[in-house]
Amino acid sequence: MSEVIVTVRGEQERRVTPEHAVVQLAVRADGPERGPVIERVTALAEPLRDDLVAHQRSGEVVEWSSGRVSVWSERPWNTEGRQLPPVHHASIDVTATFRDFVALSWWIGEVAETDAVQVTDVRWDLSPATRAEVEREVAAEAVQVAVERARAYAGALGLESVSPLEMADAGLLLPHPDRGGPQMMRAMAAESSGPGVALQPADIVVSAAVEARFLAR
Repeated sequence: MSEVIVTVRGEQERRVTPEHAVVQLAVRADGPERGPVIERVTALAEPLRDDLVAHQRSGEVVEWSSGRVSVWSERPWNTEGRQLPPVHHASIDVTATFRDFVALSWWIGEVAETDAVQVTDVRWDLSPATRAEVEREVAAEAVQVAVERARAYAGALGLESVSPLEMADAGLLLPHPDRGGPQMMRAMAAESSGPGVALQPADIVVSAAVEARFLAR
């Protein structure tokens, strides 16, 4: 046996300490009249915006955004099956990216004490520059794993060298492209021992997978 084609898969994974925390809030109000409900939810959201502006100026917040007022109505039913007058609801979504996790913990603890404010999500993330750098490094490491596997197979067959023929993201080389992308990043939700006060950042997992064919001689 002088030549053989070897097909391998290379995978690599790295855990990275998060740099950012993205928190999502919902400010809500309801009442029997649409106008006053909108005014109330707008007034409740204003201190949050001012607070985030101050945190951004101090460098604790990277960026933040606030959505428009969402308004909807419903007519509830009582226990006797009678439909009651309309109830109007309004909400404003606020998203903020913190780089200072201590400041985030204190801020969440303060805003969560307001009945009209609900913390809907806390997601850990990396800065765009760090994410791009780690993804490149992990992808290169996955390629190296594929090369080492191909060399191991060739050595087991008594062959001495391997030359690359094809290489692609996982799922693209084989006729089953449903095996997931080559690079995946996920941030686990924060764990909290209280109402959004004690935050425990979870490592972000950056992984890469490639498939390659080599000619072994």
